[in-house]
Amino acid sequence: MGRIFLIRHGETAGNAGRIVQRPDIQLSPRGEVQAEALARRLAQEGVVRIVSSDLARAVGTAEPLRRTTGAPLTFDPLLQERNFGDVRGTAYDDLGFDLFAPEFAPPNGESWEVFHARVDRAWGTVRTLAAATSGTLAVVTHGLVCKSLAGRHLSLGVGVTVPERWENTSLTILEGWTPWRVSLLNCIAHLEDSGAASARDAGSV
Repeated sequence: MGRIFLIRHGETAGNAGRIVQRPDIQLSPRGEVQAEALARRLAQEGVVRIVSSDLARAVGTAEPLRRTTGAPLTFDPLLQERNFGDVRGTAYDDLGFDLFAPEFAPPNGESWEVFHARVDRAWGTVRTLAAATSGTLAVVTHGLVCKSLAGRHLSLGVGVTVPERWENTSLTILEGWTPWRVSLLNCIAHLEDSGAASARDAGSV
C-alpha cells in the first residue's frame, strides 16, 4: 500500500499579518519552530522521499524534514500556491473584494481554472513519484493546493468535508493507490506542546 504525507508549509509573517503572500517570503520564527516540530513528529514514520514547492516558505518547511529523515529532497514548481499576480503583497483588509470568488482572475496571475489545471498536473507527478517510492512520500505544498486536491482528487470518507482552512504544517495522510484515501486530515497535533500553534487568523495563502 502506498502512503503520502501531504503537508502545508509553516507560518510566515504574511500569514500572521493576513497579507497575500509574495513568492520569496520566508518562514517566521514561529513557522521555523513549527517546521522543526513537524520534522520530529515524522522522524520515524518511514519518509524516504520528499518533494516540495520551490517557494521559500515551503522550502523552509521541507529542509528540517530532510535533515531529520535523511530523505532526498526535490522541488517542483507545479506545487506552488495559486499565483495571485499583482494582488500579492496586499493586505486582505485593503482588497475591497473577495480574493477567492469563483469569477476572480488576478491580473498577471492564475484564474481558478488555470490553477486547478496546474494542480491536476502536480497530482499526476506526485502519483508517479509515489508509485516509484518504496516507503512514504512527503509532499510539502500550500493551503489552496491541499484544498484543491482534497476537493477533487481524494476520498475523504462519508460525511467528511473539505476544510476551509488548512493549518500551518498540517499533516494529511493519504493511503492508496486508487482512489487515494485520507486517513488523517489537516492534523497539527505536533504543535500542541511546541508553543507554535498557528494564529487563528493566519489564513492568508
